[in-house]
Amino acid sequence: MQAVVQNIIDALSLGSLFALTSLGIGLIFGIMRLINFAHGDLIMIGAYALIVPSAAVAPQLFIGAWHPAAVVAAIILIVIIFAVACERLAFRPLRDADPSVLLIASFALSFFLQNLVLLIYEGRPKGVDLWPVLTDPFLLGDIRMPRLQIVMIAATAALLLLLVAFLKRTAIGRQMRAASEDFMMARFLGVRANRVIAAAFAISGLLAAVVSLLFVVQNGVLKFDMGVPLVLAAFVGTVVGGMGSLTGAVVGGFVVGVASVFFQIVLPLEMRLNRDAWVYGLILVILLLRPGGIVKVKAVEERI
Repeated sequence: MQAVVQNIIDALSLGSLFALTSLGIGLIFGIMRLINFAHGDLIMIGAYALIVPSAAVAPQLFIGAWHPAAVVAAIILIVIIFAVACERLAFRPLRDADPSVLLIASFALSFFLQNLVLLIYEGRPKGVDLWPVLTDPFLLGDIRMPRLQIVMIAATAALLLLLVAFLKRTAIGRQMRAASEDFMMARFLGVRANRVIAAAFAISGLLAAVVSLLFVVQNGVLKFDMGVPLVLAAFVGTVVGGMGSLTGAVVGGFVVGVASVFFQIVLPLEMRLNRDAWVYGLILVILLLRPGGIVKVKAVEERI
């Protein structure tokens, strides 16, 4: 029973990280039709903001030494500022360009942010012990529950509920939904493009900040390219779930996470190093059966 519960929690917690990252990517794509590969570097920036710059050998926590509530608020604010600045300086001037130009711009922005961190913090990986109490398990009857993974699942559920409420109950949220359906018509009806897109980048920054904190607590290592594997897995989840669908992004993120844990369990020990091949083989099968993703978006199909 303990093993079954542990495997379920492992799958849900990994799926939660991928789902939050996929949601940040899917939110921007839904409005701008931009696949923002620099989203992973926002996660990296949130992680490196915790420590003193250039502490290469024994990094010292800076923001990370504050009260946990202050740490969360500060990292969220920092990453949101970076996300909005990226939109204003890198993507807004190119908004009317071909989508391929925006895609290349996102790659260029990603490399710029990685090299900026290399310049300030140097390239050596850094170990960080953030909130070690979260790595301790707690007992629920006879079952030892991993505290951090429960926090991951709970944080994901809370953020999803808050985002749904925001999109349905606020004026800017309704404008974002209208823009994702038909951006041009929404502008004709009075939706302010700059405001809506800036809000979407701010929300994606918030999601990236939460992922960065959870990822640092889980792994305890900072690297300049730490966001790349997350954003690649999340991009796959976004495609599998359905490009342009926030529900699909969440579902796709959980599909990738659950599949990773599933194959880690069922594959023989000597084949587990090739787990990703099995995961992406399953993804290929899903896409062959559902080329438009698990959740199809009519607006995207019409534009394509």
